[in-house]
Amino acid sequence: MKKLYFTTVFILISIAGFSQYEYRDSNRIGITFGVNQFTLNTNNFQTKPASGWNAGLSMRGNFYNDWDMVYGMQFSENNFLVATKSGFVSNADVNFKLSSAQISLLLSYRIIENHLNFEFGPTVQINGKLKTDYSNENNIISGTTLLVKDIEDISKFNFYPTVGITAGAKHFRVNISYQYGINNMLGNLNSKNLGVNFKGNSGILNGNLIIYL
Repeated sequence: MKKLYFTTVFILISIAGFSQYEYRDSNRIGITFGVNQFTLNTNNFQTKPASGWNAGLSMRGNFYNDWDMVYGMQFSENNFLVATKSGFVSNADVNFKLSSAQISLLLSYRIIENHLNFEFGPTVQINGKLKTDYSNENNIISGTTLLVKDIEDISKFNFYPTVGITAGAKHFRVNISYQYGINNMLGNLNSKNLGVNFKGNSGILNGNLIIYL
């Protein structure tokens, strides 16, 4: 993940340098930070959405007429809850934490120049393993015979179509976007011989503040 970070930073800086030379008035790097709500949609067990954080970099540049292109890199901590049983009686919602990195390439339509844009395009996400508190790893997932630690090694890649809006001033804007994972986030678990056909798709609602340099 460190290699991904440094490679993407280099690409963004290089693109920004070229773009600033060509279009000094409307191409710039953005520093992004904000929050997210992550939902895992699955019938294999009971889940609830929870909140996490985002931080990253982006580069907005002229593309064609009223269209911009936005290159982005975002690091996130995503969280969601799974219903479990501790022992045979006590119910407990266990928090699963997912560290991830995203790279996106979005088309952005300028509704009001420097103030309001509608954006859409593909996002690729690289996942780490799901993490929980050590004390919860042997909880039984409600409605199954699985332990919490059985479902930690999820699929490493997700593909998200992304839609959103960006609004604000020239150098300070707010972005709200929604991403829905097309591929099976739990697909990697089907190779673990756990006796369950796993299927789950993730959805992420993001709210970010962007500071343009």
